[in-house]
Amino acid sequence: MKREDIRNVAIIAHVDHGKTTLVDGLLKTSGIFRENQQVDERVMDSNSIERERGITILSKNTAINYKGIKINIIDTPGHADFGGEVERVLNMAEAVVLVVDSREGPMPQTKFVLRKAIELNLPAIICINKVDRPDQRVEEVMDEVLDLFISLEADESYLDSPFVFASAKEGWASLEFGEVKNDMTDLLDTIIDYTPAFEAKENAPFKVLVSTTDYDNYLGRIAIGKVESGQINKNDSCIIVNYNDKDRKVKSKIVTIYEFEGLQRSEVEKADFGSIVALSGMEDINIGDTICTENDMEPIEFTKISEPTLSMTFSVNNSPFAGRDGDYVTSRHLRDRLFKEKETDVSLRVETTDSTEAFKVSGRGELHLSVLIENLRREGYEFQVSKPEVMFKKDENGKTLEPMELATIDVDQEYTGSIIEKLGLRKGELMDMAPNSSGYTRMVFKIPARGLIGYRQEFLTDTKGTGILNTEFDSYERYKGDIAKRQAGSLISFETGVATTYGLHAAQSRGQLFVKPQDEVYEGEVIGSNAKGIDIDVNVCKKKKQTNVRASAADEALVLSPAKIMSVEEMMEFVEEDELIEITPHNLRIRKKILDNNLRYKSKKYSK
Repeated sequence: MKREDIRNVAIIAHVDHGKTTLVDGLLKTSGIFRENQQVDERVMDSNSIERERGITILSKNTAINYKGIKINIIDTPGHADFGGEVERVLNMAEAVVLVVDSREGPMPQTKFVLRKAIELNLPAIICINKVDRPDQRVEEVMDEVLDLFISLEADESYLDSPFVFASAKEGWASLEFGEVKNDMTDLLDTIIDYTPAFEAKENAPFKVLVSTTDYDNYLGRIAIGKVESGQINKNDSCIIVNYNDKDRKVKSKIVTIYEFEGLQRSEVEKADFGSIVALSGMEDINIGDTICTENDMEPIEFTKISEPTLSMTFSVNNSPFAGRDGDYVTSRHLRDRLFKEKETDVSLRVETTDSTEAFKVSGRGELHLSVLIENLRREGYEFQVSKPEVMFKKDENGKTLEPMELATIDVDQEYTGSIIEKLGLRKGELMDMAPNSSGYTRMVFKIPARGLIGYRQEFLTDTKGTGILNTEFDSYERYKGDIAKRQAGSLISFETGVATTYGLHAAQSRGQLFVKPQDEVYEGEVIGSNAKGIDIDVNVCKKKKQTNVRASAADEALVLSPAKIMSVEEMMEFVEEDELIEITPHNLRIRKKILDNNLRYKSKKYSK
């Protein structure tokens, strides 16, 4: 039996190709907002970090009614580090809208998300976005999309996928390139025509595969998924099972059922197969669980999520300034929060260590881990993190394997030599290089994941901020050999106190400073970088003494270069093995693991 009154579609694309803005246009066309209503851009990006960075991190559900049909829309992340979100929420869709930038064309993440859709046999609607750009190359991009289908060995039916041309920012879509419309009705009509109606057995026992979870202070844990069969009713008894855990059988009860209406959830008494629902009342529920009845307890297969490739150690803050900023500072606080995050982020792995105050946290990449750090920081947590490390494996012969990334780089021709040289030093291998009509040269490198740690800032500097770097996990291969470490050394505070202009002026001749006058510093804190590649102890707290000849402030005003204020990602790239990043709600600091200057010197001496 088919549900002709419902369509479930996922919006997928590479980062910054316009998925969330496209959803804004669909919501406006459907009449969700009043005509005179003020609506924020990227209304689906509700998380503060998402709005600041202009990226989608968490998949979002919304629904619109169009021509008597309910269209459930899933807005997915575009960045490779959040691919776990994409992989699992595609289970809720019967088709995908693949959004492709009219200038950039298919990018690494386009290939990643499209491959996942093809594996699930989901039909694709191709939306070429930003067609009103002056540098658009629509016809070339259409050919590149078809070439991508062929390279992914997709079924021939994918070559007949419909193309829609849109300007999500202006809120219109058209079936004809060059024709400007007033709204997105052409895209909505295409979604209805090309998305199959969900089909299931009539009168079968209900089943729901939990694709994502949420938390509400009043309702507790909320399970979100598609009703795969049957009808689910409020207050139904249920059994929770799991495809990957054959022993899991938990009795529970469905207290409330919600369906998505626009940007809201509305409570319903029942939901039929094909509906995307949010269910509460089951505290012991996890992503990948199947909610079913005793009449049919066969779990639904859950997509295997790609393994993490990068790990960091999260530990309790033990610096001299510990406990000043944070509300949550103990190991119990940190442990509870990390394991809670693991429940909703299936790409994350959290493990205990030999120390009760430290936890090994593994994720899909630098951005994945830095967003977690930023979220904890904003929630009032105080902690320390180590330098990111890639996760090695062993093959059957005991040889070390390491994760390899495909790095796709778009740069002006003048920068290609520098990029090839720099990535060559990092064990990168140039796989492909070709100019495109927009004046950029596209290069594809295969490079160890550890070779990319610390490279992004250097890349932006080398290309004067004009280059575009995208990465995608490729495979595990034999260890490629040692890679040269960070060239810069650290400037380390010699004592605890308040940084003075006089002290900083003397220190700035040694390198780039990270602190400003009147900043509090402590012994062992890294307060700058030094181009000579060695660690130097400096006293930035010293004051100019008054003499019988002149007052302490009698000389001309001292001029300081601006301090470099680094983000979490920049610190993750800068920090070395013997250093930590101190994270507090109001401060980010880099410090040596051993703070005492004498003990640190002895440790180095005996380790040689």
